[in-house]
Amino acid sequence: MQKQLAKMKQSLFDQGYLDEQFIQLEELQDDANPNFVEEVVTLYYRDSVRLVQNIEQALEKNPLDFAKLDSYMHQFKGSSSSFGAKKVKTECTQFRDHCRAGNADGCKRTFQELKKEYATLKKKLEVYFQFARQAGPVEKACRPK
Repeated sequence: MQKQLAKMKQSLFDQGYLDEQFIQLEELQDDANPNFVEEVVTLYYRDSVRLVQNIEQALEKNPLDFAKLDSYMHQFKGSSSSFGAKKVKTECTQFRDHCRAGNADGCKRTFQELKKEYATLKKKLEVYFQFARQAGPVEKACRPK
């Protein structure tokens, strides 16, 4: 079961969903807090709901307040980076570039893509963590190839 779990994690890296930060978080996990990474990710998804709603509301305004949108996205990118959400972070960067350029259509288009990546990663991590709980504790976090 541990081999399957390792393959599942590797595929998240191979597909570009996660980066090195995820491994760094896993290295902080120990017997005293065996679900540390899952807790961090759960908090991220719980807390980011408000940010997503704020961005959606700000995108409905006319004219768009690019400074406010950029500020929201700066927060979202930071929290996404904290656990290694690579594709989400990439979309955040593109969104911020569109804000700086005053490109409303680019912001709206990129935000739709961001929400898709955000939801996809959430589903994949839910499956991964469920499987990890079934597999039991891992001896040591290992870096992907």
